[in-house]
Amino acid sequence: MQSGPRVPEFPLMPRLSRLILAASLSALPLAGACVPLRSHQGYIVDADLVNSVQPGVDNRQSVLATLGRPTIAGQFDDTDWYYVARDSRNLAFQTPKPKDQITLRVSFDAAGNVAAIRRSGVEQVASVRPDGKSTPTLGKKSSFFQDLFGNIGTVGAAGTGGGAAGGGAGR
Repeated sequence: MQSGPRVPEFPLMPRLSRLILAASLSALPLAGACVPLRSHQGYIVDADLVNSVQPGVDNRQSVLATLGRPTIAGQFDDTDWYYVARDSRNLAFQTPKPKDQITLRVSFDAAGNVAAIRRSGVEQVASVRPDGKSTPTLGKKSSFFQDLFGNIGTVGAAGTGGGAAGGGAGR
């Protein structure tokens, strides 16, 4: 009474497919954590506006009207304006790393006219890392216990300004 080849039954198939489905669904949120996060900080560069500022033609007021307020003005005098834009990337909880940076430096002469425009990129970004987890200092190195108990016995000692030998209000 068999009409064709016999198809074997796989009792594990439904269990296996459920296991694969559960594993792939649980891996989906973890895969989302590996997507790089993008961020932009600072000035939004419009190439047409930046190219419209010309040395010898524009002054402070026209640069302010065209480009807006600078990100940073010169620290000691107002002869340089800086427009800084930075794009950073990071994965999950890592520290963001700069991928692209544009620094536009507009220099003014004494009369307030644009003297020069300079551009620089991500090569100017410096990575500052602390030396271990302590600040290097000059002088004697002491341990935690020396710092904690180092002053025992020095309070009121002669010549240190404390106690009876120090003089003061008791006389």
